[in-house]
Amino acid sequence: MNTVRMILCGNVEGSRMNPSEKVGVVSVVFVSTEEEKIKNKLKKLQDKNPEKFYMEYVTPLDVDLTSLEHYPSIEISKNDLQ
Repeated sequence: MNTVRMILCGNVEGSRMNPSEKVGVVSVVFVSTEEEKIKNKLKKLQDKNPEKFYMEYVTPLDVDLTSLEHYPSIEISKNDLQ
C-alpha cells in the first residue's frame, strides 16, 4: 500500500483580519513518502521552533481522509489562544 507522510504544525498567532485577536493555525509543512526524511525534518523543526507543536501523520494515498476513523488534526483550545 502506498502511503504519504506529513508533518503538521499547530501554533497560535494574531489573526490576519484582526491582529489583536488570537487564532489557532494548523498547517501542513512537509510531505514525503520516505519515513527517514520525515523523522529527520520533524526533529529539525522541533529543535528550531520549540514553541510550536509538530506532529507526524501517515495516510494511504488516494483515500478520502474524512472516511477514516481519524485524520490529520490538531486540537487548539480556547486556553491556547490566550
